[in-house]
Amino acid sequence: MSLLDEEGNQDESLESKTLSAEDQVKDHSTGTRVVAGQIFLESGKSDSQSENEESFHSQEEEKENSLEELNSLEMSNLLNKDLEEAEIQSPVLTAIGGTADGEPCHFPFLFMEKEYTECTADGREDGRLWCATTYDYKKDQKWGFCESEEQSNKRRQMQEAEDVYQIGMKILNESSKKAQKKVAYQYLLKAADMNHTKAMEKVSYALLFGDYLKQNIQSSKELFEKLTEEGSPKGQMALGFLYASGLGVNSSQAKALVYYTFGALGGNLIAHMILGYRYWAGIGVLQSCESALTHYRLVANHVASDISLTGGTVVQRIRLADEVENPGMASGMLEEDLIQYYQFLAEKGDVQAQVGLGQLHLHGGRGVEQNHQRAFEYFNQAANAGNSHAMAFLGKMYSEGSDVVPQSNETALQYFKKAADMGNPVGQSGLGMAYLYGRGVPVNYELALKYFQKAAEQGWVDGQLQLGSMYYNGIGVKKDYKQALKYFNLASQGGHILAFYNLAQMHATGTGVMRSCHTAVELFKNVCERGRWSERLMTAYNSYKDGDSNSAVVQYLLLAEQGYEVAQSNAAFILDQKEASIVGENETYPRALLHWNRAASQGYTVARIKLGDYHFYGFGTDVDYETAFIHYRLASEQQHSAQAMFNLGYMHEKGLGIKQDIHLAKRFYDMAAEASPDAQVPVFLALCKLGVIYSLQYIREINIREVFSHIDMDQLLGPEWDLYLMTIIALLLGTIIAYRQRQHQAIPRAAGLRPAVPQQEPPPEHQPPQ
Repeated sequence: MSLLDEEGNQDESLESKTLSAEDQVKDHSTGTRVVAGQIFLESGKSDSQSENEESFHSQEEEKENSLEELNSLEMSNLLNKDLEEAEIQSPVLTAIGGTADGEPCHFPFLFMEKEYTECTADGREDGRLWCATTYDYKKDQKWGFCESEEQSNKRRQMQEAEDVYQIGMKILNESSKKAQKKVAYQYLLKAADMNHTKAMEKVSYALLFGDYLKQNIQSSKELFEKLTEEGSPKGQMALGFLYASGLGVNSSQAKALVYYTFGALGGNLIAHMILGYRYWAGIGVLQSCESALTHYRLVANHVASDISLTGGTVVQRIRLADEVENPGMASGMLEEDLIQYYQFLAEKGDVQAQVGLGQLHLHGGRGVEQNHQRAFEYFNQAANAGNSHAMAFLGKMYSEGSDVVPQSNETALQYFKKAADMGNPVGQSGLGMAYLYGRGVPVNYELALKYFQKAAEQGWVDGQLQLGSMYYNGIGVKKDYKQALKYFNLASQGGHILAFYNLAQMHATGTGVMRSCHTAVELFKNVCERGRWSERLMTAYNSYKDGDSNSAVVQYLLLAEQGYEVAQSNAAFILDQKEASIVGENETYPRALLHWNRAASQGYTVARIKLGDYHFYGFGTDVDYETAFIHYRLASEQQHSAQAMFNLGYMHEKGLGIKQDIHLAKRFYDMAAEASPDAQVPVFLALCKLGVIYSLQYIREINIREVFSHIDMDQLLGPEWDLYLMTIIALLLGTIIAYRQRQHQAIPRAAGLRPAVPQQEPPPEHQPPQ
């Protein structure tokens, strides 16, 4: 063991015994020095160096004396004011232990020719923070710890936890392999066990959703409660979600609202979004459009500021109910075989395939992960083949910059010019951006306007958006809110997030349009749902497809709280199918009913029909034909649903929840057949049954005696109708008598014949089946 180690150990033991300052300084040998109570080997400092330090100290004293001689009243007042503010803002630290126990720390203090304005661990191997209580530590040797030993140990533990957390996050961010991500979460688990707040947040959500850790609602709840006690907005929001959905706790909308509010006050955007939806829909609170607008606008500001030139990731909205009802319907996802086919075409030099794959990898979505490296490679191949679209997108990538493509206005400008010269609207829009903001060229609003107009004329959304912004702000043109509104509307039809955002701002403030809080909220809600948290829609879908319904339903439930209609209907569908074991058997239908109701309120037709079905059959509620009829009628009138029309026909036919009316039943059946070709066969069968029922009902209602009593035979057959009837009866009687006589004559002639003996057959009950 080295001398330094021995002395270090000796120092630890000395601290534990709390010896006096004199004893701490006495027992060190020549050639060593004491720094803040810890003994170190002398570094062989020369006398000249010590003289320099003394002269430096004397110079500092002279400076302090010269400052004291400044007796200006204004200066003293300013100094006093500054000192008073400093005293209010930063409490005086008192030294603990050392050679100056109880004395205030002196800031700045001089140690090893360096001034310190805060406590330091320099000069100590144990990492404990200390300070000097006079300016010159070397001269006076007056020092003390800034923290107790317990505080020091806690701080070192937190530093260790931070190091473990950073290792885990590095692995998590740099790897795309599931196995590596699981390893990363083991590090995060270790950091969480050491009470690292961010690690606890990561681990608690992983346990909640089953991301790379086994799903455990109870453990995640305990972590959320711990985080909430520490004031974590993420923990508060998540605990609110658990109370709202009744996962791991008894459902309580009041508690959920409290936790959501605290989370929002702490700046959690998801909590703001949830509150925005609750105020908009009136869930657990009084409906308030203005309150919803406040929350949604705040979140939309963050989402809009995060949008890059190349655009964000594509939000894939897949409804599980639609997939089951229409298995052949395209979900928007690309099959792996199809992707491989496009890759094969691209490798063979198919330019369209190269551009298509480049765009897919640039934005992600449709089952393809975002990958800028591959996007750049595909665009490069297509650009080398002379494709203007690929050139324009390369310009976008260089203009934006990323880990793969270094930001370069000059290179971007070259690609934009090439594409624009070929009449490409993406290139024209990019060139307009360069002139608008002076990227690689001098700012020129006229040219920017010109290129944006060219791009907008070809229907390119970026050109329409920027043209709208120029008219809105009066850049290069006279302010014209009507023109701005026109171009923002055009861009919004192309699905541009910033177009929705700008339209929302105009409706919220009443700029260029009549102020409409309702319209503004719907537009802001649309923007908020394009945030990065929307990526969990695909994560939940993949979990469901992998057979993990419990993980999928929890993810969908959180997104449903945020107001995603797709998530509400998908959560309801999984609950309806009873595929989630984490929800009790008795709670499945009531919870499904709740989310079908929320999805229906946002205009989803299948959800509205499901509400009718639940009330018709009594799933999760009492049987209520009248309510079922109302839901079917809403689906029929608002969404023209053939299924709803057919159900209305059936209810009219049976008189369920409405007065029985066969004529109205037929009308609704006919409407269903017109609304959808798929309904024609069931409608035909229903109409056949209706015809039979109608005939039987008609016969039942007719009184036969009354019919005959009203018939006038003299008028119908003439005055001698009785003679005709008697003649007919006589002829029939004669025919019967003649027929019977012939039968009797035939019997004697056949008497000599031996009758054939019939074969005996077993009794009917013993006959073998045919």
